[in-house]
Amino acid sequence: MTTNKPKDIDEYIAGFPTDVQKVLEQIRATIHEAAPDAKETIKYAMPAFTLSGNLVFFAGFKNHIGFYATPTGHEAFKDELSVYKQGKGSVQFPLNKPMPLRLIAEIVKFREKQNREKNSTS
Repeated sequence: MTTNKPKDIDEYIAGFPTDVQKVLEQIRATIHEAAPDAKETIKYAMPAFTLSGNLVFFAGFKNHIGFYATPTGHEAFKDELSVYKQGKGSVQFPLNKPMPLRLIAEIVKFREKQNREKNSTS
């Protein structure tokens, strides 16, 4: 993993071993598919997607992918996420198990809808 703050998601992903890069690219593609208008950026030194505000963040670690859909994505999908280790505002998807790409897409769509509704009423 890179120690310097990456300038973009490509650079971030390039700092990982090939097998982890593949998983990070799958997650990236899943987010793009679920929210085609979302913009890629780096926030808090990790990949982030924004659309009318923050949508989701993700990060690679030695044994898992951290996924951050705060503030509301985790609460809305708490039953589906209950099988994964969680921290404050995060969920850990283990690298030795299949990535729940369908669930990630559902969470992204939920966050996108929420952000659009919030911005249309403000």
